Amino acid sequence: MEQLHWVRHRCRQLLVADSGRGWYSAPENPAAKGSLEPHGSPHRLSGKRRKVLAHHGPYQQEYEGICKGYRGNAIRTTKYSLLSFIPMNLFQQFHRAANLYFLFLVLLNWVPVVEAFQKEITMIPLVVVLSVIAFKDGLEDYRRYQYDKKVNNNIVRVYSGLQKDYIEQRWQDVRVGDFIRLSCNEIIPADMLLLYSSDPHGVCYIETANLDGETNLKQRQVVISYTFLEFTPESFHSRIECENPNNNLSKFRGYMEHSTKGRVGLHNNNLLLRSCTVRNTETVVGIVVYAGHETKAMMNNSGPRYKRSQMERRLNIDILWCVLLLIIMCLTAAIGLYHYCQHLFTSPALAGFYVFWTMIIVLQVLIPISLYVSIEIVKLGQIYFIQNDLALYNDQLDSRIQCRALNITEDLGQIQYLFSDKTGTLTENKMVFRRCSVYGIEYPHEENGDSWLYRTQVFMCTSCSDTRLGYEINLTPHKQGLRYKFPKTYATIMDKAESNQLILPASLSPQAKEVVPDPELVRKLDCLASPAVSVSDSSSRTPSSLELTYITDFFLALAICNSVVVSSPSQPRHVVARIPLKSLEDIKLMFQRMNFSPFSALSAFSPPQTKDSPRSFTRRLFARGKAGSFTPPTEDDLRDKLAKLDGAADGMETSTEELDTENSADDELLYEAESPDEAALVHAARAYRCTLRGRSPENLLVDLPGIGCLAVRLLHILPFDSNRKRMSVVVRHPLTGQVVVYTKGADSVIMDLLEAPQGAEQLGDRCSHIREQTQKHLDSYAREGLRTLCIAKKVLEEEEYELWLKRQLYAEASIEDREELLMESAHRLETNLTLLGATGIVDRLQEEVPETIRALQRAGIKVWVLTGDKQETAINIACACKLLRPNDQLLTVNCGSKETCAALLQELLMEVQRAAAGFILVIDGRTLDWALQDELRSDFLELSRQCKAVICCRSTPLQKSEVVRLVRDQLKVMTLAVGDGANDVSMIQVADVGIGISGQEGMQAVMSSDFAISRFKHLRKLLLVHGHWCYSRLANMILYFFYKNVMYVNLLFWYQFFCGFSGSVMTNSWVLILFNLLFTSVPPLIYGVLDQDVPADALMELPELYQAGHTSKIYIPRTFWLTILDGFYQSLICFFVPYFTYAGSDIGDLSFGSPINTSALLIILLHQVIESHTLTWLHGIVLLGSGVSYFAFVLLLSLWCVTCSPPTNPLGVETLQMSQPLFYMVCALTTVVALLPRNCRACSGVLKKQNYCFQVGHLQKRWKGVLEKVNCILKLLNGGSVKNSVMVRWVIEQQTSRLGLNPSTAMLESVVPVVPLQLVAG
Repeated sequence: MEQLHWVRHRCRQLLVADSGRGWYSAPENPAAKGSLEPHGSPHRLSGKRRKVLAHHGPYQQEYEGICKGYRGNAIRTTKYSLLSFIPMNLFQQFHRAANLYFLFLVLLNWVPVVEAFQKEITMIPLVVVLSVIAFKDGLEDYRRYQYDKKVNNNIVRVYSGLQKDYIEQRWQDVRVGDFIRLSCNEIIPADMLLLYSSDPHGVCYIETANLDGETNLKQRQVVISYTFLEFTPESFHSRIECENPNNNLSKFRGYMEHSTKGRVGLHNNNLLLRSCTVRNTETVVGIVVYAGHETKAMMNNSGPRYKRSQMERRLNIDILWCVLLLIIMCLTAAIGLYHYCQHLFTSPALAGFYVFWTMIIVLQVLIPISLYVSIEIVKLGQIYFIQNDLALYNDQLDSRIQCRALNITEDLGQIQYLFSDKTGTLTENKMVFRRCSVYGIEYPHEENGDSWLYRTQVFMCTSCSDTRLGYEINLTPHKQGLRYKFPKTYATIMDKAESNQLILPASLSPQAKEVVPDPELVRKLDCLASPAVSVSDSSSRTPSSLELTYITDFFLALAICNSVVVSSPSQPRHVVARIPLKSLEDIKLMFQRMNFSPFSALSAFSPPQTKDSPRSFTRRLFARGKAGSFTPPTEDDLRDKLAKLDGAADGMETSTEELDTENSADDELLYEAESPDEAALVHAARAYRCTLRGRSPENLLVDLPGIGCLAVRLLHILPFDSNRKRMSVVVRHPLTGQVVVYTKGADSVIMDLLEAPQGAEQLGDRCSHIREQTQKHLDSYAREGLRTLCIAKKVLEEEEYELWLKRQLYAEASIEDREELLMESAHRLETNLTLLGATGIVDRLQEEVPETIRALQRAGIKVWVLTGDKQETAINIACACKLLRPNDQLLTVNCGSKETCAALLQELLMEVQRAAAGFILVIDGRTLDWALQDELRSDFLELSRQCKAVICCRSTPLQKSEVVRLVRDQLKVMTLAVGDGANDVSMIQVADVGIGISGQEGMQAVMSSDFAISRFKHLRKLLLVHGHWCYSRLANMILYFFYKNVMYVNLLFWYQFFCGFSGSVMTNSWVLILFNLLFTSVPPLIYGVLDQDVPADALMELPELYQAGHTSKIYIPRTFWLTILDGFYQSLICFFVPYFTYAGSDIGDLSFGSPINTSALLIILLHQVIESHTLTWLHGIVLLGSGVSYFAFVLLLSLWCVTCSPPTNPLGVETLQMSQPLFYMVCALTTVVALLPRNCRACSGVLKKQNYCFQVGHLQKRWKGVLEKVNCILKLLNGGSVKNSVMVRWVIEQQTSRLGLNPSTAMLESVVPVVPLQLVAG
């Protein structure tokens, strides 16, 4: 049988062969020849390309010259080798300007005329910093080396030309051109073309979880010329020519040229990618085309993302101010020396010049060399605590937050605009089939409706009002847009929406496969096995044959129009069994169950057909409205029909076993789909006993109710893509033998592809009626928040199909302009469709989404939703997640032209500026295109800025990124984008902070993100708590670094006024260098990692506290200069209190400097204590350790050091000073006076913050008390119903006036999370 398939396939190829271009050629008379033919051969590759030859084959000499130049399969992700580590690491570290600056100071100190300290001492800070960073880099690189070693030593079987067999080799020894043999569950070591598969149809199943996170199985196909051949490496004499290595995972172009000069196109479905895993396939063989770092997986492995945070940009500016301050201080010293020494030196200007550079060395500490290292260490500590926060852990998925960007943690605390995808981000992306419409008739699935409360539907249609549920929605037409105004009577419905009844919580919803069929639809499907079928209208109890045809085709399309892989726990692979369509007796029995006489009534709907028409009853039943008079077939007719059906199945072998559709094995079928929509539809079809049992590249096995198990010949698949927004399958109908196209896709696309009603008037009216009713049902589904899809079909004549197939094969075999040709071919096929029906799938809202969005809005973050869904669906989700509230006005901008869009934006902008109410802007994709153009973007941006939220519907990935870029660049705000799919990657990369959600659509968004979370609710704590903490900690730590450096450096600067500006210092050079490097460096690190200015619970309860971050109140120029002035003040106190104390005494320089150094240390450490909001035992140990280490060092230096700090001699200085009571009195007085202003300011700030939290919390409690009393009174009024609005308002006024509260105060919106909507009913 396999040989027969191969012969037929080969003959078909040879019929269209063209030796000049390969096996496939263009049609002889194409309708649009110019658009089909590329600029050359379909196999021509433009630009650079690579040639691949077999390692062991007839082209050995050519192989040595070509493939030997390609990289091996060994990977090396390390940056350094043992020999290159020191020079390369130093080279990279000296790319930092700060390190170069301190290297310059070290070299400057070697110049004798400007030397300030010992040469070795000035090198210590730079050496320590470089060593710490080098140690960290070396440790990271060693870990990478260990991982590389493990991967490179993996074993794989490679063909050996000498041994004529597959032998085991390490991955690192694999080369381009090697033949590799893999078994099930083995990881693919390199990118290779699939030449053989143990699957009889040449299919290999792979799992790409290691590559993109998707766990569903994907199919790869053996190169077409080897599909039905037993492959052996000795028989491979072909040449491969393909594109050069690139990182595009979804694209591969090339061709294989055989020794006969015939060429076969190579595409992405022939390529097995490195890191993927072979599944459900016993054996595969391939030839390596890309190896090692040239594989697509390695070229996409960019490692952690590095971005430049806003705080770092601010830090660089402040360091420049410090440089300017240093220059001013050095110039002051130089000018002072010039005036002081005019009569002492012959050249005072030269002396001043030398002193300028000496002071640069002395005051070098003003530039914080260790600040950058400290920031890196603090961020690593912050990331550690973020990743280990149990509140951000998802126990269901066993996943925690991933911090992929290591240097923008503080940006989480400054977010002002949040851009969110809808599907999979706000919602579960776990689709559940809920409603459908077939033949223009809606099936509400009431059993499923018990958990999906349809009674709370929000009918936002263009009608003026709808009072069926006791409420009104007034819609005012507004040019090309609509303005939705929610009156207060809308409160009841919004109350239900806010209580999350519109969107079923995930914890209460059934799984996608648990679909309860609609009884009416089940009854109609049972008519396939009933003894009578009427032609009556749909209002009758029995369906007409045309309706039954629609229903059967609808569920057949749901079952087969997909790329679902079918498997079962007991079988590694579920292959289509060779089962007969039906025996003659079974088909005859099925025909006898039906009443055929009513079909004659259809003759009025279509042109008459002759009695001897070759079309069988099944073709009349399932044809697209081509029914006519019908005569019951004779047994000879049935035999003829059976022969045709057998021919349509290509002579499938019979089997001795039949599958029972009621067998319990049904429950064990596993559907692995590439999208949740596909899985939901397949499970829905299975609930109606239209079960997809198996799949192969050529056939599908489907159970139909009343008919049984059928093998459907799969002719072609046109996969889904985001441009077409649809997918199609071309099959040979199992009952009629016709070529049928089944298409499913977005309703906005499918509705435009439907054919115009033709033929008889009644049939045309019926098609129009179906279309109108289906559109109404689609609008209703969208208003209820359901995801909608349309199902359609098209019957092709044999000649029409052959012509299209010829064009399609040409497009598939082309290399140049392949995508355009495929798009054109698909568009040619997917036109003049017949609408079968529509589906409504619920995508449940994730848990705690409304609370999260509400908290983010209270924190001052504007939330935008960018989605590709319909406008009505997006509005409904916005209501459910509380983005849209009852007192908001909805501004809808749907325009038909650019001029209309400009006028509407201007009018809406004026209206928003006049009104005080909150506005929500809704704009569709087409209008958004115009709004983003240069002429209109300013108006759109200003209108959006004044709205509470913006919802962009039907937006493309490019539009999402453009919106984020526009807001980020024009408004100069901090943006965050969150999404879960590949269509969100562009906006995630454009935003200042990109967050990916590891959901149902793979890991593309996660791989492109800065942070990865598993649920949208985790944003609340990530931003409000960790973001606030990270920003507050880093901002205060940076200010503290500037403070302590300025404070200590000024001590040396004030001393210059009393030493003749000579550049001398009053302290030991060792103490001077180690003071900032060692004694005061650790406490800021602990502060930056552990400090909590506000407890986590308070930040979660009061999101308003987050606003200090995104308004940058902590680290702004004002706070920077106040910190600098504070450092100047404390340095003045720290210097002059000891100066006036010891004035007139004979104390030496080092003795004078001893209390100054000690006081400075105490002031700096206690300043840290005052600034800290959290003090733990770890803080105590670090602070105590810093003080002890200082005193231990100076005492040891004083006891044993004689010549360690020439020309000064510190021997006995510190021991003498610390033995005198005056020393301790000076230190105590200096510390108290210096810290007094800071202590008062800190106490004032704490009191203000506590008072604010108390007021907000107390007001919130008082409002809750008011609302409880009001609710109690409401229960006494008519059983809780709100009818007397005057009484309700009086109750509110009385209760609030007693407490002095204003019910319209702005604080109410921010402190009361949920206000009973009955309160505003009046």
